Amino acid sequence: MDISDRIKERMQALGLKGVDISKATGVSSGGVSQWVNGMTKPRGEKLIALARVLDCEPDWLLFGEQKPSKKTTSSNVTYGPDIKGYFPLISWVQAGAWSTIEEISISEATRYPCPVKCSEDSFVLKVQGVSMEPVFRDGDLIFVDPQVEWRHGSYIVARLDDKNEATFKQLIIEGGQKFLKPANPNWPEQIIPVNGNCTIVGVVVFSGRSFS
Repeated sequence: MDISDRIKERMQALGLKGVDISKATGVSSGGVSQWVNGMTKPRGEKLIALARVLDCEPDWLLFGEQKPSKKTTSSNVTYGPDIKGYFPLISWVQAGAWSTIEEISISEATRYPCPVKCSEDSFVLKVQGVSMEPVFRDGDLIFVDPQVEWRHGSYIVARLDDKNEATFKQLIIEGGQKFLKPANPNWPEQIIPVNGNCTIVGVVVFSGRSFS
């Protein structure tokens, strides 16, 4: 068994397709195909990224050492939900300028897996500050989908016309009026009226936490 066989073994075990590997590693679909077919081998940072996606050690991919453990019925660790896609982590300034994914340079962006269905235009932001506690904590990762229809109570990312970056709040609709509201009841500015001064960039569809 060579490296291409081990790549295919892990892809099958995790239910991953070539497009998933491409999105997660930033390698073109043609490059991933060359790995899978044994035409080329992943090296350096790409090898590490591939091993992370395939949930194994780089040495196992290269040499067959430290084989990933198999799922057993006696294990107290369960497999997580199926991954629906990998989406780029961008800055709040980039989110403020977001229109479509093609308009933002994300070739070097770190991609994170999402277990819920999202459109291809979705992206990831890292929560900053405490305005959305206790629902969302500083450092949490939120997955934002521009294609999801917002409604009263939605957690949204919006761009205020007088700011050069996006903001993260809950959308409140009362009496035909829209307001942005922080989740933290102790946050000084509790209500921001939306009077044509705000563009909703997308709706938060999932959140997670990274410990690295």
